[in-house]
Amino acid sequence: MEKDPEINVLGNALEICGTDPVTGFFRDGHCNTCAADAGSHTVCAIMTAEFLAYSKYVGNDLSTPRPEFHFAGLRPGDPWCLCASRFLQAHDEGCAPRVRLSATHVRALDMVPLAILEQHQS
Repeated sequence: MEKDPEINVLGNALEICGTDPVTGFFRDGHCNTCAADAGSHTVCAIMTAEFLAYSKYVGNDLSTPRPEFHFAGLRPGDPWCLCASRFLQAHDEGCAPRVRLSATHVRALDMVPLAILEQHQS
């Protein structure tokens, strides 16, 4: 799988999102993407208790440990490459997490307007 160019929503080099836990479609700590990334895991989000509860409620439990996948579960404050559509959905519901623009891939703009991302920048 060939990665898309590593450019953030500000037009600069994509910065690392997080390595504890390691995030990203490629599990390289960056919100890189490619044609195979159907979910567009491109928004570098900082988890909040409110967002984690919301995500679990809508069917994507990110907080429960899944040892079979070497996943300890996310906690408030953890950075995570979030699907752009889930971020937009959370924004529309009033519970979007904070966003690190420098670590959010430019492809997020295919689904989420920059103005919305800027409203939630950390």
